[in-house]
Amino acid sequence: MARYTGPVCRLCRREATKLFLKGERCFSEKCSFDRRPYPPGQHGQGRLRPSDYRDQLREKQKVKRIYGVLEKQFRLYFQRADRMKGVTGENLLSLLERRLDSTVYRLGLASSRSEARQLVRHNHFTVNGRKVNIPSYQVRAGDIVEVKERSRKKACITTAMEQADRRPTFSWLEMDKKAFKGTVKALPVRDELTLPINEQLIVELYSK
Repeated sequence: MARYTGPVCRLCRREATKLFLKGERCFSEKCSFDRRPYPPGQHGQGRLRPSDYRDQLREKQKVKRIYGVLEKQFRLYFQRADRMKGVTGENLLSLLERRLDSTVYRLGLASSRSEARQLVRHNHFTVNGRKVNIPSYQVRAGDIVEVKERSRKKACITTAMEQADRRPTFSWLEMDKKAFKGTVKALPVRDELTLPINEQLIVELYSK
């Protein structure tokens, strides 16, 4: 599957907000966005023309980059969210949060979503005792995500767990650090998403 392999700090600067794509670096003085909080490129500091379409497009691009999905996959998520009961925008964010790589990141078992994606692909986790190596796997209420026995001494996992205290906790997840496993207690709640996302702009963009 195609994926973005360029410098991710440019993405934060392009969206004019921290997307926390590089784990611990985003909390340090080395953060590129803190040092250069303007879009990258020759014309990055130029004046931009405001427009509704620009705002909608940038919001969609921001959410895509936060969760590490490409356009076709993101559109499929939106179509699925639109068919579900409830508010389409909130359904969309719930589906993205319930991805296995995102859940692993939220549990504090990886320092970033890209690292969580790689760990999932390399068979370091089980869901309800069964091996799952698909980052887009949708977790459900009651699922148990556990680090495999052979992977519990892996440096990136132990380091991420030590650094997880500086990240927010979520009521829909419960982490047992001693057992290296987390439980999905319920579906994600929109009010707990800490990033500044206006999902209504994405709904307006795809509704044209």
